[in-house]
Amino acid sequence: MTEQVKLTRLPNGLTVLTEPMAGLRSATVGIWVRRGSRHEPADWNGVCHFIEHAVFKGTRRRTALDIAVESDRLGGHFDAYTTHEMTGFAMKVVDTALPQAFDLLADMLARPRFDEEELRREQRVIIEEMKMVEDTPDEFLAEIFSAAYFPGHPLGRPIEGTAETVATFGRERTAEFHARAYAPRNLVVAAAGNVRHGQLVELAARAFEGGDAAESGVEDSDGDAPTPAAPILVQRKKELEQAHLIIAAPFPSARHEDRYAASLLSSVVGGGTSSRLWQRVREERGLAYSVGAVGSHYTDAGVFQIYAGTSPEQLDEVLDISLQEMRRVLRESVGEDELRLVKDQAVSSILLGLESTSARAGTLARQEIVHGRRITPERVIARIESVTPEDMLRVATENFKTEALALGALGDLNGFKVDRSRLEV
Repeated sequence: MTEQVKLTRLPNGLTVLTEPMAGLRSATVGIWVRRGSRHEPADWNGVCHFIEHAVFKGTRRRTALDIAVESDRLGGHFDAYTTHEMTGFAMKVVDTALPQAFDLLADMLARPRFDEEELRREQRVIIEEMKMVEDTPDEFLAEIFSAAYFPGHPLGRPIEGTAETVATFGRERTAEFHARAYAPRNLVVAAAGNVRHGQLVELAARAFEGGDAAESGVEDSDGDAPTPAAPILVQRKKELEQAHLIIAAPFPSARHEDRYAASLLSSVVGGGTSSRLWQRVREERGLAYSVGAVGSHYTDAGVFQIYAGTSPEQLDEVLDISLQEMRRVLRESVGEDELRLVKDQAVSSILLGLESTSARAGTLARQEIVHGRRITPERVIARIESVTPEDMLRVATENFKTEALALGALGDLNGFKVDRSRLEV
């Protein structure tokens, strides 16, 4: 199924991973940083996301326009993102353009200009991005709920930071954090498609030659493993047409052995159009357009969330159905047919991803950062196939507890009340 993945660790700590894919004329090459918003001290909140934006504003030998023109010339398939635990930059190009694509990526990440005027403009852009979140009710609820669910922990802070913190990211401060976060030991170069490992190793060694960057005065702050709270957060926003709901519970982390059973469990509850929540809330009752369940898995914590958007007068009914479905997976094992369905769904997703150079390169990098090792698709599929109804029942029993359940609601909620007794499972 898979071809040979090769790995090289350079003396300065930089990791290079490649996965050849036969018969292609394309390749995806990227550089991932082992740093995200959870590695930021509180007064630096948002700096990883800010740097992700700022590196597009020019390097020592390229202007912002040069970067834009070159990206378009190479195909325009440029993806950059920041999460709580990593930052990624990747380009999909024709195989012959891989050296040019890597040169552009490396130049942006290793030698950004951080021009003061450009940074001030980008501060304004990111503050506008924050306003978009505030104007998007489901995203806004997710943000304020995370702060209540992980109080005082970096995982509870917004990835984009706050207007107050972002306003402090001038040239000196941004360069200080960049020097530490983007040091070679924190970088993972990954490529998939029609790629040659030796060529990429040479390019990476040349682009990031020398020792690691000097220590800066910024202390990494990933914190201890978070201790989730169990908040009941009800916020009225009377101008909204819909009420937005989140129900959350602890879940296995990305490194936990139960992560496969947990993923299948969330699929059964609300992972697709055949899921229990979708069928009961949308198809049978017509109570919501958007409803589902998802598991978020960090390196040392996980969160299960049910989400829905509905009319305020229907919120109580949606809440009751959601809690009924959580009780159901606590009281009875998932049937074999339903388990087979979500397994097929998961395996199909993996197999379809194998046809994508972007998916493969991203998987290489994420596995290196999260697990420090390669987990083959065959191994992942085998672990999925080995999950039993008893495994899923155990995961539900260990995590879906009344005292650990959390709730968030936002909208015109006049009269909506929830206490701990109502969340009993």
